[in-house]
Amino acid sequence: MSPLCSLLLAVALAAVPGVRGNCPEPASLKKPDGTRTCAKLYEKSDPYYENCCGGAELSVEPGTDLPYLPSGWNNAISSAVVAPRCELVVWSSRGKGGKTHKFSSGTYPRLEEYRLGIFGDWSNSISALYCRCLPAGPRA
Repeated sequence: MSPLCSLLLAVALAAVPGVRGNCPEPASLKKPDGTRTCAKLYEKSDPYYENCCGGAELSVEPGTDLPYLPSGWNNAISSAVVAPRCELVVWSSRGKGGKTHKFSSGTYPRLEEYRLGIFGDWSNSISALYCRCLPAGPRA
């Protein structure tokens, strides 16, 4: 493979949605005591994945239902990580109004990549949320 093809392949792989960048692994979303966190939300994203999941951080526990986000978080979320076996449901308007989207387990370093209607995206557009997790399965 030529050096140019290798370089182009590396650049293409770096731009694939779902790349973690600076974001934590979904499986690492646990408190020090071992209890799980449903999702972590961040106020900063960036065109470069390695700079995403920065700034202020909001940890969301399983079962959290926030029709009104805490002060300073309305329309401020730009990156998200959702734990395994969990789902984050978001709304574009306060009081669970407007458009809705479900984020399953995974890393979402740039919410700009997720469409909100025809012209918008989910970066800085989340005004309400609900996060739920399925119970952990039996251990072998």
